[in-house]
Amino acid sequence: MNVWLDENEGGLKMELGFIGLGKMGMNMVKRLQKDKHRVVVYDRMTELMEEAVKAGCIGSFSLEEMVSKLTTPRAVWVMVPSGKATEETIQAVAALLEPDDVMIDGGNSKFHDDLRRAPELQRKGIHYLDVGTSGGIWGLKLGYCMMVGGETPIVKRMMPILKTLAPDNGWEHVGAHGAGHYVKMVHNGIEYAMMQGYAEGFELMSRSEYKLDLAKIADLWMHGSVVRSWLLELTAGALAEDPTLSHFKGYVQDSGEGRWMVLDAIDKDVPVPTLTAALFTRFRSRQQESFTEKTLSAMRHAFGGHGVKK
Repeated sequence: MNVWLDENEGGLKMELGFIGLGKMGMNMVKRLQKDKHRVVVYDRMTELMEEAVKAGCIGSFSLEEMVSKLTTPRAVWVMVPSGKATEETIQAVAALLEPDDVMIDGGNSKFHDDLRRAPELQRKGIHYLDVGTSGGIWGLKLGYCMMVGGETPIVKRMMPILKTLAPDNGWEHVGAHGAGHYVKMVHNGIEYAMMQGYAEGFELMSRSEYKLDLAKIADLWMHGSVVRSWLLELTAGALAEDPTLSHFKGYVQDSGEGRWMVLDAIDKDVPVPTLTAALFTRFRSRQQESFTEKTLSAMRHAFGGHGVKK
């Protein structure tokens, strides 16, 4: 593993293989490149690789080529969609690595997968870190909050990379294998509830008898209010650009972490009614017509003769 001190650039630099140049991955490698790390990238989309190479990264057209361009002991960061894509990528790369190399999963994997993968890789002599990564598309400019799970010596080995990707005080070794993705899972569940709270409050104000400027109110709350947050700042920006949000449909997807967190809460007998309600509201947003509400309407009509819309 190449590690060197660049006094002109202010600290230790490292070499890293990086797989996955989507919205998060591309900005991450660009941030690493700005800090003069040596980044060897791979993505199935040639145009994405070309963009990363223009930013200073080293391209490769296969996993084998990427691994061959790294110095031992190697470090490879996987940033692809969670589930099957991550599993297949980790297995394919692990077959190419050697003892004392490091595999890092920076995506949104289930922490249960980390608990299985870490010992599997350890039997091959390969180290493993799970890194819960938050920051979205703003991470290139502002940095990423990183929650790291794994063995302390390996976390320390990867510190130059973590320090570049995160803002000051923006990364933490939170525990053993799986802890990084576990903390990120809870983080995302809380995020669901915060977003739902803001959304419901702004809908109520949008129906007020007062002619409220919602963008100005959102911005106002960013100055000294106890509900100020980055999510609120983003809301203010969206409302300023489109006060009625006419360019959006009320269809809200979820990436899985909220579901996993609710299941974990059930396993631990921990009540999380607010977070559960926020998740279920997202499910409701995807229904064109709810059979639940049709059933309610049918019952009201049956027992009370209440009017129905057909």
